[in-house]
Amino acid sequence: MVLDRILAQKRKEIEALRARFSGWQPPAEPLARRDFPGALRGRGISLIAEFKRRSPSRGPLAEGADPARAARVYEEAGASALSVLTDGEFFGGSLSDLGAARSAAGLPTLRKDFIIDACQIAESAGPEGPDAVLLIAAALGEEQLRSLRELGERCGQAALVEVHDARELDRALASGARLVGINNRDLRTFEVSLETTLRLRPRVPAGTLVVAESGIGTRADVVRLREAGVDAMLVGEALMTAGDPAAKIRELLGEP
Repeated sequence: MVLDRILAQKRKEIEALRARFSGWQPPAEPLARRDFPGALRGRGISLIAEFKRRSPSRGPLAEGADPARAARVYEEAGASALSVLTDGEFFGGSLSDLGAARSAAGLPTLRKDFIIDACQIAESAGPEGPDAVLLIAAALGEEQLRSLRELGERCGQAALVEVHDARELDRALASGARLVGINNRDLRTFEVSLETTLRLRPRVPAGTLVVAESGIGTRADVVRLREAGVDAMLVGEALMTAGDPAAKIRELLGEP
């Protein structure tokens, strides 16, 4: 399965990271960062605009794209937050991409990666690091979700906890997640269905922010999500492959 291959590679990378951050301790006080959850509240449905060079399902999307330029375009077109893929082996990303995007725009920025160990939080805990990190329930148990979320929060980083089914959602909520991403793409098969979000949204308690991820490409998709009570959408491939990503953002948001 695709997720298994990705996690196997990530475990190899973590061995080197552990040596680099063996003596690391989180800061005594969380660093002041941009408010990622706050950026998603209060405007009907917000857009998290994603930068990624390629994906295992689609192959190359925009290998030579400039993350700084993309971030400026996204911000000017009306995105509320950024997401940047930092996995190198499967998505062609890096923490340098994230740093360039975050520096070029004023938007809070999510590190989207396969985070399964505390040393990965340490790796991006500095002042120029992300404002939020992705934690994937399919790769983590309840206590791992809790401990990594709490560690990220000690570094000033919010946690977007991603789920794919009801069992993962229950585990995410039990771990204390307050920002839940419902991924319409099954990371085991990479098949996509918007129905995943529509089916799981009613199970999320009031007060928990819900982000729909993957498979969002038209204004009609956005309207369905908004009517279902989704707070935000994360869109990547539709923007990375658009001839005019700013126009695509305005189309999705229903703006002229």
